[in-house]
Formats: sequence, C-alpha cells, structure tokens
Amino acid sequence: MKRIKLGILQTNHDKSVDVGDAFPDDAHRFRDMFDAQDDRFTYRVYMTIGGEVPQDLDEQDAYMITGSPLSVLKPHIFTDDLMDFIRRCDGAKKPLMGACFGHQAIAMALGGKVENIGNGYNVGIEDTVYHSKRPWMTPDRDALAMYVFHEDAVTQLPDGCELLGSTANCQNASFAKGNHIFTTQAHPEFSDPFMRCVLTSAEDGIPQQGRKPAWDSLSKPQEGHIFGLWTTQFFKDALANG
Repeated sequence: MKRIKLGILQTNHDKSVDVGDAFPDDAHRFRDMFDAQDDRFTYRVYMTIGGEVPQDLDEQDAYMITGSPLSVLKPHIFTDDLMDFIRRCDGAKKPLMGACFGHQAIAMALGGKVENIGNGYNVGIEDTVYHSKRPWMTPDRDALAMYVFHEDAVTQLPDGCELLGSTANCQNASFAKGNHIFTTQAHPEFSDPFMRCVLTSAEDGIPQQGRKPAWDSLSKPQEGHIFGLWTTQFFKDALANG
C-alpha cells in the first residue's frame, strides 16, 4: 500500500539547553508518534519557523501544523504565509491537522478568535471530552487524557466549523471543518519525560495555585497515542473521499 506523504509544518525550533538540546524537536516527536502505528507515512518537514511553507499544495498528500511556545496573537516572520497556506488548504479541502499553536492558527486563519487566557499557562494532563464524533475517531472514546501547555485559547470557532471537544480549562479544545480539517489544543506527541522537563522550565509562569495540580496530573495515564490513531484515520478517510 502506498504511503501517505505527510507535510509537517514546524512552527518551533527550541534552542534552549535544558529543553531544546535534551529532546527531539516537534516534527520528530510527531514522527515518533505516527511511527508507532501500523500505518506509516513518508515525511517532509517544512521549517515554517524560518519562513518555509509549501508553495504547491500537491507537494504532499496531507499536512499538519505543530505546536510552538510562540503566540499566534503576535506577528512572526511566517504569520502571513502560514495564514495564506491554511486558507488555501481549506479552499482546496486538503487534509490538515493542527495541534496547539496549529489548532489556534487554523482557527484564526479561517475567521475565528484566539485570546490569552489571562492567568498564566494551563499545563498538565487534561481530559478532552468529546461532544461530537466523526467517523475517523476510532477506537471510540468519550474522552482522551492528553498533555496540554498553553496560555492562549480559541474563544470563537470560525464559521462552518464544528466543536468536537472541550477540557475543563478550554471550551474549544478540538474542532473540525468538513472532512478536511481536524484540530486539538492538546499535545498528543508529548512524552512524560518531556512534559516534566517543560513543566520544570516553565514553572515560574504558572500561577502558584496551579503548580501542584499540574504536577499531580502527570500521574494520570495519557492517551495521546489514541489521538494519533484518529489523525491517521482522518488523513486516510479524507484522501479516500476527497
């Protein structure tokens, strides 16, 4: 069976010693997540953090946009090109998944609203409770426990998008548009060692009352790999029906 060509738009390039030099980068974490599955992809990483975006949508079969410590609310050298890319994907119904920063960028590009949550970082493991299901969301789950790390959130969905899931601290934590866009505010690609390192590094930015709950939440089993299976099925269904 021919492998799906997946383009990964990397919107982060962590150069810190304690985090960036100690762990694989965002694109590699997603590749590790997908490579644990039976279905395999052929990858092309676009260093969007440096301004690289696909010029021709047909360069790849499907795309995804990674997370980033950057805020979508601030301008970056790649912002205009990324927003244009997202709109082109939407117009062509090209399969596109976004996680964290990618989730927020898709919402903004399509006319939604993103705001700072106003009380520091939301960090730890949270349940995304799914109010609506799509055919690609197999195996079936009513909720997924996944790592989160964000201080901005989608507060208004774009027209034509359907809310799929919410967390205790993020109403619009997952949405879809048609059969070609699928998002999550969470980080399904994170590992426990990486999350603990990031939490240690960012602890000063977390409200005092939120630090212990964040650490305590990490004892809970997480299910990011299930979201990874959903994403693979999302790509396969979108390409089969496109």
